[in-house]
Amino acid sequence: MSNRSPLDAIHRRLGAKMVPFGGWEMPLEYTGTIDEHLACRSSAVIFDVSHLGTVRLTGTEAFETLQAAFTNDLAKIGPGRAQYTHLLDETDASVLDDIIVWWHPGDDPVFDVMPNASNTSRVTDAIGGSDITSSRAVLAVQGPQARELVAGCFPEAAEVGRFRVADCVWQGHPVVVAGTGYTGEPGIEIAVPADAAPSLWEAISAAGVRPAGLGARDTLRLEAGLPLHGHELGPGITPLQAGLGWVVAFDKPEFRGRSALLAERERGPHRRLRGIATEGRRPPRGGCRVLDGGVEVGTVSSGNYSPVLEHGIALAFVHPDIEVGHEVAIDVRGTLLPGTVVTLPFV
Repeated sequence: MSNRSPLDAIHRRLGAKMVPFGGWEMPLEYTGTIDEHLACRSSAVIFDVSHLGTVRLTGTEAFETLQAAFTNDLAKIGPGRAQYTHLLDETDASVLDDIIVWWHPGDDPVFDVMPNASNTSRVTDAIGGSDITSSRAVLAVQGPQARELVAGCFPEAAEVGRFRVADCVWQGHPVVVAGTGYTGEPGIEIAVPADAAPSLWEAISAAGVRPAGLGARDTLRLEAGLPLHGHELGPGITPLQAGLGWVVAFDKPEFRGRSALLAERERGPHRRLRGIATEGRRPPRGGCRVLDGGVEVGTVSSGNYSPVLEHGIALAFVHPDIEVGHEVAIDVRGTLLPGTVVTLPFV
């Protein structure tokens, strides 16, 4: 049986199209993916991202536990900050999950580790901690007007800056607010106790923020050139292949998968993730072959129509010699879409 968000009844009342996702039943769209996508780019939308996990670590050993498990270096930040990081397979350095760590402000160490929907147990196996996913909902408010509109109903949350973390209060309930997101737009994410989530959703909606579903979340992250686990990250895909070497602190003495990743760095990745802009409105799709002069040089990991650019875009793993500016073609069921390798993000 699928998990359901504390906001499930609201989604159904709004007429959302519900779909299974990572063991959850979540809204795909309300008024349409393109409509919701453009609303995020022009004003602000609210996503229910309660399917993300939350694993809480506390105590004096929490910092060292996370340092030994994840690729990035928490010593670069501090309390009241958030950091993007990876959990690697020890054998081949492929990305088991990509994660945001919220480091609560204050002197007592409290970390909320945010895995992808289906990977929470994998993360708890690696770091321990308490899985508090079922006790809260997570609301993501994204868009150029996100903070301005949230300030009308929850000014304390609206003040939280980019990649900052704050402990706030909503109608007497403790909430955690982080200046993070997955759209390429400004915004915040709010972890709120499950029983208080509906009132917070309704207040943000009443402030003029429209609901958006997983469909727009995917097209937005693709335009922003952001990876999706299971597509640009996952079994057999390392941070170096995905162009995310900046997430790896090689100067740390140890973390899971470090030796395997060092070996790959020395020999050079056999493929690299690139962005490809295609001609016309027909979208490339994941799994399509990338061709250079009729010769296969890679595979699309994610592809779709860009509502902002009004043509197809794709992320693809290609031969490392394929550079920005290279002309390629993507084979979509026998039709070749001309494309150009471009600098990310697309938007």
